Amino acid sequence: MKMIGMLGGMSWESTQTYYRAVNEGMKQALGGLHSARVLLYSVDFAEIEALQQQGDWDRLAEILTEAARCLEAGGADFLVICTNTMHKVAPRVAQDVGIPILHLADATAATLKADGVTRVGLLGTRFTMEESFYRERLEAQGISVVVPGTADRQRVHDIIYAELCRGVIKSASREAYLGIINRLTGEGAEAVILGCTEIGMLVRQADTLTPLYDTTLIHAQQAVAWALNRV
Repeated sequence: MKMIGMLGGMSWESTQTYYRAVNEGMKQALGGLHSARVLLYSVDFAEIEALQQQGDWDRLAEILTEAARCLEAGGADFLVICTNTMHKVAPRVAQDVGIPILHLADATAATLKADGVTRVGLLGTRFTMEESFYRERLEAQGISVVVPGTADRQRVHDIIYAELCRGVIKSASREAYLGIINRLTGEGAEAVILGCTEIGMLVRQADTLTPLYDTTLIHAQQAVAWALNRV
């Protein structure tokens, strides 16, 4: 079994979901008392969030690269960046470490393609929804992407940082998200990506008829497959 290097803490609320998911996946795959071999580097999210708001992606890349090197030195066989937004700097991190990164957007695209989904709605931070680093990765796999309108994007973003990253779950916010999901399907989305690792805390498949793809769970499942050489 390979060692999974997890870059977490962005936020810790979703990192604990990653940890649970990879261990549940390993138990399902191997049975008995098996659990995943995991090395976790958890950052201070307050520092990360402040740099995101300042647009200082160079410093953010430096922080994640330093963390990635620590995981590599500790024996990790590959890296999982436990956040959608910070995949913006994933190519720069990959240049400076000698172990591969399991890219979250690639894992999600593979799952969508396997299910025959070709047009998908995307929810996430405004960085993920508005910038090209994530969308283009999906589009390169033949998947067209629909994002919410301006006001809806801001609402999605604000709920993530003001509530979900703080462990706050509100029914009114769930209803807001469900309304946005409905609008995305009205624009032709066959499914919707929960493209922020905290969104699965708020919205679940049982809440809507629209197929949802929770990137946290997809990423964790692929990490288990990589750890067991099943890809």
